[in-house]
Amino acid sequence: MPSLVCSAQSCVYNNGMYCSKGDIKVGGDNAETSEETCCTSFRARTSEGAKSSMGTPSQKIEVACEACECMYNKDCVCDADKIGISGASACKCEQTECSTFQK
Repeated sequence: MPSLVCSAQSCVYNNGMYCSKGDIKVGGDNAETSEETCCTSFRARTSEGAKSSMGTPSQKIEVACEACECMYNKDCVCDADKIGISGASACKCEQTECSTFQK
């Protein structure tokens, strides 16, 4: 499992730059660059919704990956030692990206 650091602070699962979901999925079937990927597990916090994460934040996390062209994609699972999800001001998953992606 990769170590994950996530800058998408508006995500309901983000707790101190770590994810509390337990697993995430990186989308980007036809991605050629990191900008063409996204964290499809992203869920924006709302004023009515959860104020903070829904579970215990973890530095290590399962990462399913649809970015077939990424060098770290091994049978649709991320094989990188470390992964970064960026999107500090994201309001929807399309505004996030896997900054670790490498073709």
